[in-house]
Amino acid sequence: MPSIAIGSDIAGYELKEVIKVYLKQLGYEYTDFGVGRDEDTDYPEIALTLAKSISSGEHERGILVCGTGIGMAIVANKVGGVRAAVCHDPYSAERARKSNNAQILTMGARVIGIELAKSIVSTWLHSEFEGGRSTEKVKKVDMIDNSYRRVQ
Repeated sequence: MPSIAIGSDIAGYELKEVIKVYLKQLGYEYTDFGVGRDEDTDYPEIALTLAKSISSGEHERGILVCGTGIGMAIVANKVGGVRAAVCHDPYSAERARKSNNAQILTMGARVIGIELAKSIVSTWLHSEFEGGRSTEKVKKVDMIDNSYRRVQ
């Protein structure tokens, strides 16, 4: 099973806690990058720290939750070698893995409910990169990433 990193801002805290319980039920171990119930840490800090753990190889996959999932994805995608996808339905989660080899799933706690979030997480965790026609496309994404990467 892949090593999972999980994090949220305060808007995503409650959904993150539900997902943590769900991950345990599925048999996954995870590292929680925050926030805690009473912390007021902005989403860029959480997304950056988690994305760096993916980029460095410390974790294979990550899940980020904020109000919409958008801010977390924007920040995570700034880290070299990371592909983060906002998913609000199981099909997008499946394609994020199978076609785009996304290592980070982002979701919006103000956009989706608990049961849908669980379905998205399950689909994403059980999907693998298919390669095939998508391999060259992902290589192009990586080339673009490498050509614009700044020293971090």
